Amino acid sequence: MTKELPGPVNDDDSDREAVEQERARLREFVKGLSADDIKSGGWFTKLCTQALRSYTENATWEYFKQKYEGMPADGIVEQQIKLAAKYAAIEGGISSSVYAGTIAATIGSLGGASPATVPAGVVTFMVDLTYISQLQMRLAHDIAVIYQIPLDVNDPEDMLKLIRVAFGIKAGEAVRSGVTKFVPGLVRQVLKKYYSGPVLAAAKSLSFVGKHLLQRNIIKFAIPGIGVPLTILVNRYTTVIAGRHARSVFRDEARVIELADTLIRRTQHPQLLLWVAWLVINADGKIADTERLLFQQLTRLARERHQVSDEHLANVIEIDLDEVWHRVDAEPGDLNDVVYAAEQVAAVDGDLNTQEKAVIAKLRDRCQH
Repeated sequence: MTKELPGPVNDDDSDREAVEQERARLREFVKGLSADDIKSGGWFTKLCTQALRSYTENATWEYFKQKYEGMPADGIVEQQIKLAAKYAAIEGGISSSVYAGTIAATIGSLGGASPATVPAGVVTFMVDLTYISQLQMRLAHDIAVIYQIPLDVNDPEDMLKLIRVAFGIKAGEAVRSGVTKFVPGLVRQVLKKYYSGPVLAAAKSLSFVGKHLLQRNIIKFAIPGIGVPLTILVNRYTTVIAGRHARSVFRDEARVIELADTLIRRTQHPQLLLWVAWLVINADGKIADTERLLFQQLTRLARERHQVSDEHLANVIEIDLDEVWHRVDAEPGDLNDVVYAAEQVAAVDGDLNTQEKAVIAKLRDRCQH
């Protein structure tokens, strides 16, 4: 038998129990925060340590592979987004139903709080904030794992990347996208405010992220009389948006890594392939993130599978066209694999531009002679 929460969500006892257990753990975490932790955004730094370090030891590729045996990565990711959105909505219903007082008065009470104490109303607010923040971080992590994107949460660079993906939707992107097409008008207005302000990807510290998340969380409780259904819907939709953003980022990375594997596996000329790939990437004078990632993977795989480590290429500042053509002319045998690789490299960041087309045309002509 299921219980019905306020709003459009039905959950069974086990799901609600899981949410309540996690809320209880986070309540103890919040009680250990000071007023200064909350106001400064330092709470987020502490949450990152608690939310991911032990979690990532269990949320492995092997775990998801076994749990969803036979299902492709896209299907597993969609299931994880759906589950996270359900938990977010359940938590929104619980938080709103137990929340008392206006949010402005609650957060305002921090001003008179001693550094070591946090008012009870703020604890309730912070449990909701930490739950959703943790849920969306873990969802982004799961999606990276499912697409087999290596992330080390003990590496500051990887940690910042994960946070940017989990919370870094650009201002207005949610409203422009199809995600909000069927969202009720009221929630659409809230989402506009929810994602307004500085782009989170520009955050310079975890404390800044904490301040940003605290400010945007206030919106869910700011409209009197409709806090429960609004919080349920906002929690659900923002988690879906966060999950789809993570899916877009990590799936694209997985696509590029898969392409690198295919090109290195098919080629008979790994060293030449690297020179040609770098020539194509530099054809228009710009290096896109996808191109950078692709070349990084190509060099890694060439080294691991073919023992090719080209120091000459690694020291190149400005690639010499004649140098590449000399290498092409000196290579015996069928070079169709190199031409194919060049075409794929050029297309990795979208449609081919004029400069890329010109380089590939010259390459094709030389490889035919």
